[in-house]
Order: sequence, then structure tokens, then C-alpha cells
Amino acid sequence: MKRLVTPELLDSDAGSAQEIEDSLADLRMVNRYFGGARATREILRAAAARRKLSSLHWLDVGGASGDVALHVERSLAGSGIAAKATILDRAHTHLNGAQPAVCGDALALPFRDNSFDVVACSLFVHHLEPDEVVRFAREALRVARHGFLINDLIRHPAHLAMVYAGFPLYRSRLTRHDSVASVRRAYTMEEMKSMLERAGAAEIESREFFLFRMGVIAWKTQQPSMT
Repeated sequence: MKRLVTPELLDSDAGSAQEIEDSLADLRMVNRYFGGARATREILRAAAARRKLSSLHWLDVGGASGDVALHVERSLAGSGIAAKATILDRAHTHLNGAQPAVCGDALALPFRDNSFDVVACSLFVHHLEPDEVVRFAREALRVARHGFLINDLIRHPAHLAMVYAGFPLYRSRLTRHDSVASVRRAYTMEEMKSMLERAGAAEIESREFFLFRMGVIAWKTQQPSMT
């Protein structure tokens, strides 16, 4: 299936206040019940295990209301991992103030080098064009001490058919439009790996999750410890 880019309505808040609120509620529902939060949790858990981290300070880019971050942090706490997120989103209307949050640009992250253990994003990378993905990945690897974690959709005809079948579940017309646009503009696993290689990742791990979700870790070269 060829990649096709159609602007997503929620990106520009192209709707009434109620439609935007309903669309954000739809996203929370999808992340909670259809694998979104689970994929982020598992790749964060894998990153912590590989680098032997019992605490994890992470930047959630495009994290909007922070519901995924909050759900993941509560789940990881049961595994003995103390995770704490800072949310970054370019639209202040998407933030709810419940967690530390910053309005900013993913392609020019407003943080110093190595500010977080990892940088992660959920359902964000497909909004970017290939050159922008590479720029974002370079910024993420600059800001992270260990790696850049991606939870996103996989472009596939069967995935698109599932999205149409899910229309009755959505509250907002924005979601019905954006869900189709998201799958059509998403990347394949092979495309994602190629872009991360261009960004300079030292190593790339990937796996496929339930309902056409990809979980990818772009590792940063581990710096020797200072003694």
C-alpha cells in the first residue's frame, strides 16, 4: 500500500472545542484498549532492562493530555521501575496540566544534550515526512542518554480495513477522518529502520505489537561511565 499524506484535523485543531475534546477522548480509548499504552510500556520496560535502570526519566513527545504516560508509569511501578515523564506537545490546548509539560517543536527540542534517560513518542512519527523523521530522531538521540523509543502504526491494507470497521466506536468526526489519514501516512517497519539508520542510531531493535503497532528502539552509543 502506497503511503498517502492527508492532513489530520486534530493537528491544527480544525474543529469545535467539543469535537477536539471528543477526539482526544477517542485517542485515550484507543490507547487504553487497543494496544497503544501497552506498546509504550513494553519498549520502555525493554530499554530499562537493557541499560539496567530502576528509574526512568523520559520525554514523551506529542504526549498531549499525558494519559498514555500516566498509565504506563503506574504499570511500570508494579515492575519496580520508577518512571517519570515530561510531556512535550506543540499545542497548549492538548495539555491538561496534570504532569510536567512543555510546548515545543519536536524538530528542535528545547532541552540540553542528555537531558532524559530516553525520548519516546506514541502515534506521533507518522505525522512527519521522512526527512522530518530523520531530524526528529537526531534531536531525540541528542537529548536522550540511552535511546529513542517509537510506538506507532504500521501501514497495511488490513489495518486500514480495521479502522473503517471501528468508525462506530468514535465520538468525533475528527477521529473518523484522522484514523484513516493516520494509517495511510504511517510507515512500514523497513521504512522506519532506514530512517533511523540515516539519523545515526547505533543499533535498532523492533517488534510488532497487537493490531498493527510497531515498537522500535533506536539505541544511542553508550558512553563510558566517569569514575
